[in-house]
Amino acid sequence: MDWFPLYNSLRIAAVSTVLVFFAGVCAAYYVARMPRLVKGLLDAVLTLPLVLPPTVVGYLLLILLGPRRPVGAWVLERFGVRLTMTWWSAVFATVVVIFPLLYRTARGAFESFDETLAQAGATLGLSNTYIFWRVRMPVCRQGILAGTVLAFARALGEYGATSMLAGYTPGRTATISTTVYQLWRTGDDAMALRWVLVNLAISAAALLALNFLERREGGQKSWR
Repeated sequence: MDWFPLYNSLRIAAVSTVLVFFAGVCAAYYVARMPRLVKGLLDAVLTLPLVLPPTVVGYLLLILLGPRRPVGAWVLERFGVRLTMTWWSAVFATVVVIFPLLYRTARGAFESFDETLAQAGATLGLSNTYIFWRVRMPVCRQGILAGTVLAFARALGEYGATSMLAGYTPGRTATISTTVYQLWRTGDDAMALRWVLVNLAISAAALLALNFLERREGGQKSWR
């Protein structure tokens, strides 16, 4: 059994989740503090990939990043790097697809934050950076952690946008999802089922870990 699809899926999911964590938390923090009208407009734009079919997201990315398209052609000519049909192409697609999951949960956590805590820190002379990392983030960590785990699980199973932007090349761009589809097409149901079970096991483990951390956090709060 070739384990490359598992390695590649974990690699893509891990890199995408790290990128989305910082981008999503940053966007959620600033959008949550904006006026209602501006917040509504930006929220609609940032959440749009959540309601679009993954194939539509993949097609839009192809229009932008294809070797004969504006960004893709410029990068290819300037750096000699293709932005499609490589494993990192799947990262681009996955980031766009999973971004709304982390952004929405992080924004909700920031909006429920008690601003009097930040104001109290400011009166003590603490910097905004210190307040963000040592006050705001710890208070909001449960929601942000939930969004991070959901984003990782979604990235692990992403197929539509990934298959359009990265394709399926064994040993290069194959992921668990694209491998399952190819095995189903060739009639190898037994091997396809194995990969489905692998995906289910990893996703279930991630969600169980999240539930454990949430219960532990709740127990600590009750004890305090």
